[in-house]
Amino acid sequence: MPSYPYRTTREDLRVPLPDGTELFARVRRPVTDEPVPVVLEYSTGRLTDWTATEDARRHPWFAGHGYAAVRADARGHGNSGGLATSDPDDGAADGEELVRALAGQPWCSGRVGLLGTGAAGDVALRLAARAPDAVHAVVVACPEGPHRLGGAVLAADGHARATTHLADAARPPDPQYVGDGWRAMWLARLEALEPPLAGWLAAPPDAPVAAAAPTLAVAGWSDPSASRLLDLLASAGTVPVRTVLGPWSHGLPDEILPEALRWYDHWLRDTDTGVLAVPALRSWLSTRWAADGAWPSPGVRDVHYGLDGPLRTAGTASDDRWVHVRSPQHTGLNAGAYVQPGRPAEQPPDQREEDGRSVCFDSRPLPEPVELLGTPVLSLRLRTAPTGATVTARLCAVAPDGTSTLLTRGVLTTPGTAGSASSAGSAASNGSVGSAVEVTVGLAAVGRTVPPGHRLRLALSSTYWPWLWPGPDPAGFELDPSHSGLGLPIRRPATDPDPITFISPTLPLPPPLHVTEPLTARPERVTVHDIGRREWRTELSPATDGTRTHPDGLVRDEHTVAAYRVLTATPLSARARADRTVRVERPGIGWDATVHVRTELRCDPTHLIADTHLRALEGGDVVFSREWHQRIPR
Repeated sequence: MPSYPYRTTREDLRVPLPDGTELFARVRRPVTDEPVPVVLEYSTGRLTDWTATEDARRHPWFAGHGYAAVRADARGHGNSGGLATSDPDDGAADGEELVRALAGQPWCSGRVGLLGTGAAGDVALRLAARAPDAVHAVVVACPEGPHRLGGAVLAADGHARATTHLADAARPPDPQYVGDGWRAMWLARLEALEPPLAGWLAAPPDAPVAAAAPTLAVAGWSDPSASRLLDLLASAGTVPVRTVLGPWSHGLPDEILPEALRWYDHWLRDTDTGVLAVPALRSWLSTRWAADGAWPSPGVRDVHYGLDGPLRTAGTASDDRWVHVRSPQHTGLNAGAYVQPGRPAEQPPDQREEDGRSVCFDSRPLPEPVELLGTPVLSLRLRTAPTGATVTARLCAVAPDGTSTLLTRGVLTTPGTAGSASSAGSAASNGSVGSAVEVTVGLAAVGRTVPPGHRLRLALSSTYWPWLWPGPDPAGFELDPSHSGLGLPIRRPATDPDPITFISPTLPLPPPLHVTEPLTARPERVTVHDIGRREWRTELSPATDGTRTHPDGLVRDEHTVAAYRVLTATPLSARARADRTVRVERPGIGWDATVHVRTELRCDPTHLIADTHLRALEGGDVVFSREWHQRIPR
């Protein structure tokens, strides 16, 4: 154990909510007679197995620096009581009661800070907005976002995330922590479960949750949350917000922990740690860290690139200004994972194959480096079929050797030129079927330096499978380059005054976790082209699969496979399937439980059709089985 200012203790406790439900929590505290602030991480991830390893690294570190580090399971998850909910506002309501209960503990100073990653990060922001008087500081990493992108329904993350959510909510509580009542709790959970995807998609789009307490927000540029964090910073008003966007994958980087500690020390201990003198935005721009004192930054200007001038496409007929964009249905196979935990198979590879399935507009080779920082905006003049179209835009950097590197991307769906358009930006319509429509597409936030000699490439396609469910019509859309353009946020060359560094702290080694890899491990990502059927199939199997034996004797075995298929010319042939099996056992007491969930999705012109099957077994015998058939409006 590394040397910290305080020795620490650990205890498990149950926190009662007003309705009688008890939440299971693990508290690591410094050994001191003085009350201390609380850092709370409140999550659906099970603290006695799924998050145990990371918790054992980070929470003792916070405790060793004078905080009561509390990790609590959400209602209906892990060893907490009650029934699970997929509504993040319900989680925030429970979280508010939990915060107030912890603040009233004799060992707490009355001040509580929140810590959250992914879905827990989103709940932390909602909780702070719900109870700003009770939450004194927030640190979030990669807060989870919506299940639609530019009006289109996510395929790449939707069914797989829904399958994981259902399987994890269906896992039983651990008899070592809840006693003989585990079976009754488990069966009650199973009876109450519903697949979450329909609820997710039926929910109206939320207005972005603004920061309601001093917030330190962190993400990697490749994470879907990067744009949200820039919006959070821009809308902060009088609430102190600092944002760090770096070269990281999804998660909370270790090197941010000292920043988090300084943030908590300032707001929970009234110690001047200089956090308010830190620039509002610190961002990694490919080769160096940059600092901007405000966002939007006066150091970033919008530079317009017309699609018939600075950016040009080859092969446009001189007698027709309209360019037809009609992509094969497997365009998007090289998109990479929607959420990227950092493994190589999840990164988007060289984009030349994707560029070949798209209409591309290229700049001349850049005479000097160009720093991009912010959200590019694409303005287009389109004509679409009455059924509408999907517009996918990718911005790439093309090296002198032809390598095409993805910088950012954005999506727009339009119901047709007779109606209005839906996008992450804004849209306007000006006529009947067959007339033109002006639309604006916001691309995801980007922070990159494009070297001299490279070309900028805007690649447009009419489908993006398996990220997005395809529309019903393969006709694509027509584009008028003379009335279309790309606005790029270009940072002016500047010398940042002080070097920016982040250094990982010395964390304690977690308890030993024995991992048994499968003897015949699947490749993480495989794509097969059946030439005879003109079908493309992709299968993904995460590297986290395998058997893990925890120090307390729990054995956890997990296997997950997600698969996608589509015919080259038939959008409604798209199919997605996810299988997740989780087995937990304690051989010493003969406890053995297994959960298997399968979700299959297909689509028609107006709906997604979902078939979900859940089975739960105890000692190999089925104790629960249910199937759902759902038609979900697109």
